[in-house]
Amino acid sequence: DYKGQKLAEQIFQGIILVSAVIGFIYGYFTEQFGWTVYIVMAGFALSCVLTLPPWPMYRRNPLKWLPVQESGTEEKKAADRKPKRHSKS
Repeated sequence: DYKGQKLAEQIFQGIILVSAVIGFIYGYFTEQFGWTVYIVMAGFALSCVLTLPPWPMYRRNPLKWLPVQESGTEEKKAADRKPKRHSKS
């Protein structure tokens, strides 16, 4: 559903943003850029685990689909069509 997609996107962006800020601050104080990268990668992995699987919190508002049409209506439409005539070249 669309509300679940919006929630997943917000969670994903929030975790990435928080991990980037924490990683930058920690890397700045320790003067190690590697720790910044590790923390951001850990945030990315955590956000993937929380947002990629179809957890029940993302499926609270299911979409209502149109009912299936019978195949007889398609055959009727195909029979009503006139065949195309090819122009002579």
